[in-house]
Amino acid sequence: MQRKSSISLSPSSRYAVLGGGSWATAIVKILSYSIESLGWYVRSEDTLKHIEQFGHNPKYLSSINIDTKKVWLTNDINQIIEKSDVLIVAIPSAFLTDTLKEITTSIKDKFIVSAVKGIIPDNNLTIAEYFNQHYEIPFDNIGIVTGPCHAEEVALERLSYLTLACKSRENAQMLADKFECHFIKTTTTTDIYGVEYAAVLKNIYAIASGICHGLGYGDNFQAVLVSNAQRELKRFLDGTYPSKRNVDTSAYLGDLLVTCYSNFSRNRTFGNMIGKGYTVKATMAEMNMVAEGYYATSCIYSINDKYHISMPIADAVYSILYQHANPRPTIKRLVDQLK
Repeated sequence: MQRKSSISLSPSSRYAVLGGGSWATAIVKILSYSIESLGWYVRSEDTLKHIEQFGHNPKYLSSINIDTKKVWLTNDINQIIEKSDVLIVAIPSAFLTDTLKEITTSIKDKFIVSAVKGIIPDNNLTIAEYFNQHYEIPFDNIGIVTGPCHAEEVALERLSYLTLACKSRENAQMLADKFECHFIKTTTTTDIYGVEYAAVLKNIYAIASGICHGLGYGDNFQAVLVSNAQRELKRFLDGTYPSKRNVDTSAYLGDLLVTCYSNFSRNRTFGNMIGKGYTVKATMAEMNMVAEGYYATSCIYSINDKYHISMPIADAVYSILYQHANPRPTIKRLVDQLK
């Protein structure tokens, strides 16, 4: 039996997306197929006005046509909160706390869905943990949307799979029904901890993959690297939150594979530039989008200081990004630890 504080989603629940980037824009496109009135919080007034006038986001995924008859926009985060029951958060983790500071109304009665795939840099908290600790949102009222699904392929309507995670299978299925459309397949799980941390970790491994590509390692080595990364991911999840989860499914392994291999992967691109000799500062200046794995690397390193789980790949990435280690000898040492 669910506690009284838990929320049961219904077909009439009102949905809104928070964020103006590529993934937020992709989610708006997905949900507009199943929701007749969808709220969208876009912080930039110029972006908001452009979308209202021309029906597309001028900065991200501009090929996506936004049905402004179904999607209502605002740059007032409190207005979107008051008019919505379910808040889908798609704001990069590095900017999330500053955005949420604008909230003056209570969100305790809202259902939060994280689409961030990141971790709060200054707190070492996942998005679910952050909302639970700082806004008193019960974990029963938090969902996660994850899976191997790049925003760019959503824009092209290429077949993709998403996993919706909630403590309640009924709520997870309700969300899955909203996200499913002719090019999105969905599945559900109750492992909100596992899928959220897996989404954080795979970004670190994608940076490792990119670094190795930039250094000239080929596909054969990449296969070894990623298979070791999968085992490292499993060790971390089992060591921090044991559960009967299957990490070979798309929410874990699938997301890891696409993030490590796809040319759409900003974390792989970030690592590739590091491997080619760019500094972290130069790489961040060159990229137009946030690479969540950069912040995740430091957070996971700090978290693992408590658990002492063997994570040679994540440790190597940390050494390169934060201790200014030379990528070539660092990866060469890593090579000898892989199987």
